[in-house]
Amino acid sequence: MKIGVIGLGYWGPNLLRNLFHFPDVQPVGCDSDIKRIDVMKKVFPNAEYNDDYKILLKDDNLKAVVIATPVSTHFEIAKEFLLSGKDVFVEKPLTKSSKEAEELIEIAEKEKRVLMVGHTFMFNPAVLKIKEFIKNGDIGELYYITSTRVNLGIHRKDASVIWDLAPHDLSMIFTWMDADPVHINGVGKESIIKGLPDVAFLQIIFDNGVIADIQVGWLSPSKIRKTIIVGSKKMIEYDDTDPQEKVKVFDSGVDVQETYDYGEYLLQYRTGDIYSPKIPGSEPLKLEMEHFINCIKKREKPISDGKIGLKIVKILEQAESSIKKANGSLI
Repeated sequence: MKIGVIGLGYWGPNLLRNLFHFPDVQPVGCDSDIKRIDVMKKVFPNAEYNDDYKILLKDDNLKAVVIATPVSTHFEIAKEFLLSGKDVFVEKPLTKSSKEAEELIEIAEKEKRVLMVGHTFMFNPAVLKIKEFIKNGDIGELYYITSTRVNLGIHRKDASVIWDLAPHDLSMIFTWMDADPVHINGVGKESIIKGLPDVAFLQIIFDNGVIADIQVGWLSPSKIRKTIIVGSKKMIEYDDTDPQEKVKVFDSGVDVQETYDYGEYLLQYRTGDIYSPKIPGSEPLKLEMEHFINCIKKREKPISDGKIGLKIVKILEQAESSIKKANGSLI
């Protein structure tokens, strides 16, 4: 099976590398920068390469493409390949607007093509373990989720920190629960590059009553990747930077007891055991590529399909719009 990887800059080489895990896949690297191709030839000499993705459009043996180019180019490239009868994987975010995302979904459905979005955290073993705890009712009623995803750099010229980092947290939230946002608010600051927020705070209320608070930033002295999920029975801490105990389940909470006095309640704060489950060491990106390949072979809908991608793009649009309004204007 011949699969092309378009864009060999920051993330494309990782996608190309993972395709080599599958013996029945013949990877093809593509980038308009000849210097990048020369580097990749030294790292992955067994792959085929070219410097124009239009060549791949005409290749009848090519089954699918993986697009890892700047987000501003996602729509046009994906559209061309869908219309040429190829299955398409697009790195997150799917497109730079919900209108473009909707059109890609429509084309994929009409052409009966697989359209998958690169929300890698939906295949992360730690995220899936947390999903088990939530779905099994171990943490009780889900109250709220708070997430911090900050580091120093890398500033992008084609997208704000919201479009760069927030999709990760949103994809995790949609892995853990099936809900739609009813209120989105955001504040942000453009500290380095005018017009591009490099720090932002998003607050989201979902139709199931859960609230989420997401902090993303490119201006932090430390790399932090921590999410806290609070339920009525237990609480979970997910630290993606912890090599040993990424997930910790806390038997902590508040028990409410009625007293004999009218309208009075007795609150008992519970701090019990802390449990860290074993998490498989499988690379999420490999699992993601494996899922894409299986969807191609079996003609199945991906877990991270175009509709999930659209859902996230809509939230990013509304968050950005909120930041630009008077009550959340850029500073």
